[in-house]
Amino acid sequence: MNAIDWKTLFISAEGRLSRTHFWVAAGLLVGVLMLYEAVFGGRTWQLLTGWMIYPILIYVGSCVFAKRFQDRGRSGWFAAPVVLATIGVLGPWNPVDLVFWGILIWATVELAVMTGEQGANRFGISPVRQPA
Repeated sequence: MNAIDWKTLFISAEGRLSRTHFWVAAGLLVGVLMLYEAVFGGRTWQLLTGWMIYPILIYVGSCVFAKRFQDRGRSGWFAAPVVLATIGVLGPWNPVDLVFWGILIWATVELAVMTGEQGANRFGISPVRQPA
């Protein structure tokens, strides 16, 4: 497995991302969100710090999702509905959440389960080392 370039993993939306690196990035993002909610879960603290933390998490998540979609041969813009669905299910429940959950289930299968395109595609070379 290739070494993880942490800066590129979280800051850039260009290129492709392997399934393994996606799982690592997704786990770290969920862990950071859970830690933030546990430490700053009070309404006052979230008002004071949330304006800074949530946009960073949204940007970083968008970059990770976009690269993984690109590895699957899709445009990075497919990340937009996934990010919106993630934001939507974190709020209070409403009937639209069923649509959001449908998007998230599709994205989980697409990004976390299915393999990327073999060889190079229009977004770059395969992040998975090919056998010699």
